[in-house]
Amino acid sequence: MASETVLFFPPQQKPLLIRLVQSVSSLVLQRLYRCGVVVSEDDVAKLRAIAGARVVYVCNHPTMEDGMVLFSLAARVGQMWHYIVAKESFQGLQGRFLQWMGCYSIRRGLGDRSSIAQTLSLLKAPQAQVVIFPEGGCSYQNDTVMPFRSGAIQMPLQVIAQLMKQDPDANLYVVPISLKYRYTEPMTAIIEDTLWGLEQTLGLTPVETGAAGDFYPRLLAIAAQVLVQLEAEYGLVSEPEQDWNQRIDRLRNHVITQCEQQLDLPSNDAPIRERVYKIQALLEAEEPKTVAEGDALYWTTVRLLNFDAIYDGYVAADPTPERFLDTLMRLEREVYQVEHIQPKAHRQARFRVGEPINLREYVADFRRDKAGTVGRLTEQLRQAVQTNLGGHTE
Repeated sequence: MASETVLFFPPQQKPLLIRLVQSVSSLVLQRLYRCGVVVSEDDVAKLRAIAGARVVYVCNHPTMEDGMVLFSLAARVGQMWHYIVAKESFQGLQGRFLQWMGCYSIRRGLGDRSSIAQTLSLLKAPQAQVVIFPEGGCSYQNDTVMPFRSGAIQMPLQVIAQLMKQDPDANLYVVPISLKYRYTEPMTAIIEDTLWGLEQTLGLTPVETGAAGDFYPRLLAIAAQVLVQLEAEYGLVSEPEQDWNQRIDRLRNHVITQCEQQLDLPSNDAPIRERVYKIQALLEAEEPKTVAEGDALYWTTVRLLNFDAIYDGYVAADPTPERFLDTLMRLEREVYQVEHIQPKAHRQARFRVGEPINLREYVADFRRDKAGTVGRLTEQLRQAVQTNLGGHTE
């Protein structure tokens, strides 16, 4: 099929259609995704103030609904943006629709030259506006930001350095955007039901807590059982001196190495997420020895991505309903073997917009020290997104 041979899907923006879809995007979010968008007038004004410039928006990526939510934000601001979207999303009519909305594909884990070239080309155009998720994929985590990939910053720096050779007054802004979800109704009963369902499936007796609404001991018991089962499945023996984070890290590294060995891939020190995407790209491009082997490998990569950002203490540090359900939904994906879990209830997608950074101010440093400048600015933007996540008010 054509979708199996095409390696890159370029944007094919249809402005009239985009405006039509934007006009109903809020209703679609409410009806299909059970979600509303909240953004302050001050933050909208920040985005409108640089509407005529080249702009890269960098945003954290906590859920699979983030693309639609950002599209609705663009509608709220009255702009049309381009979006970089994983290639596997470009299937059939959905893929064509994404292209019409201004999306284009990226083959994660392979250094997609076509996607990079498209991004560079777009950013050279006046009034270019491109959305990038620099974490490289969905974190499934509402309150913490994974490390940013440097390419999200290196590409716009490379473009502005070139543009300033012809036009010393050229501008290119990068804007950190923080996205955080909040449930709009009491979640105690839903947390209780989710815990009970997992306990029943795992054969666990609910832990007696002695306090109504104290769900944390039950969450710990479920997580402990899942971790023990995973260790046993992959032939790992629990070591008493290791804490949970060490056990989780050991398990992740063991599993990714097994996958790479199965495909005769060399292991390296790249982040696990990047190694997983490379495996997934190879599974798409090459026929495995058997269908069963391919399916098993793919499901293993899904499991790795599900647990990539998890760590012990995420809920304990701030036991909000969102953090409880972030973790419970990870556990549901594993226990029920479901790749995508639907949101548990209606939510608000709350945006905070950081101060736009004009990259022209970094060009001199970039020319002197490319890697160092990219690294520092990448971390600066990650911290800005993380700080604004903590700054959301209830």
